[in-house]
Amino acid sequence: MLGPVILAASRSDRMRRLISAAPVTKQVVDRFIPGETVDEIVPIIQDLTSRGLELTMDVVGEDITRPEQAEAARDAYLALIDRLKELELGTRAEMSVKLSMFGQALDGGHELALANVRPVVEAAAAIGTTVTLDAEDHTTLDSMFAIHEELRKDFPQTGCVIQAYLFRTEADARRLAENGSRVRLVKGAYKEPAEVAYQQKHEIDKAYVRVLGILMEGAGYPMIGSHDPRLIAIAQELAHRVGRKLDEYEFQMLYGIRSDEHLRLAAEGHRMRVYTAYGTDWYGYFMRRLAEKPANLRFFVRSMITKG
Repeated sequence: MLGPVILAASRSDRMRRLISAAPVTKQVVDRFIPGETVDEIVPIIQDLTSRGLELTMDVVGEDITRPEQAEAARDAYLALIDRLKELELGTRAEMSVKLSMFGQALDGGHELALANVRPVVEAAAAIGTTVTLDAEDHTTLDSMFAIHEELRKDFPQTGCVIQAYLFRTEADARRLAENGSRVRLVKGAYKEPAEVAYQQKHEIDKAYVRVLGILMEGAGYPMIGSHDPRLIAIAQELAHRVGRKLDEYEFQMLYGIRSDEHLRLAAEGHRMRVYTAYGTDWYGYFMRRLAEKPANLRFFVRSMITKG
């Protein structure tokens, strides 16, 4: 399987330098990350929302080694929220945040991440939107869920992400479904050991469906993070079976992948949210997109051969 190899490369400084220096890389990266600054991303936000889509915005970057970098990440999100307020698009775009960017891995990281993310959640609520805490590798999840629970005391719309390939996820889904949380379900995009995660695609797909059933039957708000046509159809069937209305769940897909499907689902009346990343520290995000789906890797390699 190439996925684990690519994920290992995402942590390699040598591979980062090699790929970043390739002439074609920027052209390919732009497919997934359409800008580096707020000013560059504004036309994308306006275009997608004009087409009936909603967004979740991710300022990319994870290699935080100093508290001031975590503060800079906080400030980047606050600047984004200010721009959404100016555009009067606060209700159409939420934020996705990785707590590693807010200092979670530093000394005293749990408290530091909570202190840095809280102002972002407060500012998002003030313009009528919210924040979803992205899931990272399994060693970070207890801290993420604790921060999520703490934030929901004042901001109950704060969401979180769970990953179907982890053995623990069914139990996490039951707890989150019972307490009425907004939950994005994804397959998972980190290299995890066999002791904690399913390794085979068919096992992960089966786990995804089981967890999706738990969320659909619960009291929360499921967010289906998948590009898989079969899983999308299953989600629609499960929603129909439990009597959920179209505004009681949503689909989420990555910017640059299956864009026609984004528009099709929105045209059918579904809430369709596009996960849109921007920023200069794109390498780790980009490599995980390649690892998630062979077609993404083929697209990159083909571009390297034909345009490099």
